[in-house]
Amino acid sequence: MFNIIAVDISGRHRVDGYYLMVCAAVAASVTADHIEKVHQVHIRSFRSESAPDVPSVVRIMEETVSEIRFGGTIVTEPGDMYNKPQWLVDSMFSGNFKYEESLSERLCMQLAHHISLSARKLLLRELDI
Repeated sequence: MFNIIAVDISGRHRVDGYYLMVCAAVAASVTADHIEKVHQVHIRSFRSESAPDVPSVVRIMEETVSEIRFGGTIVTEPGDMYNKPQWLVDSMFSGNFKYEESLSERLCMQLAHHISLSARKLLLRELDI
């Protein structure tokens, strides 16, 4: 078993003149093909006037993960990092980072994606956007 923190961002497109993004981090213990236990979930929203780039996505992810009290490798989809090579993105993170590979990592990423998307939709509804 190993520990990961699957991270996903929803909302990287302009709405009403700004970017309203929601980042979800799911801390879990996994095996190669199963999620054994979800330890913690953290959601955080971010607003920006400019389009996010890779360094700003790294900052958003690290800020969200910093509030999780669980150690693990940060895992995300290559598309969240604009399909940059893993070695390049890894050098920007302060901790361990990797792109999803195993079935369990993909399942955690799906969970993080559903959480970030649902939270963003709720936020937009509450803000009446």
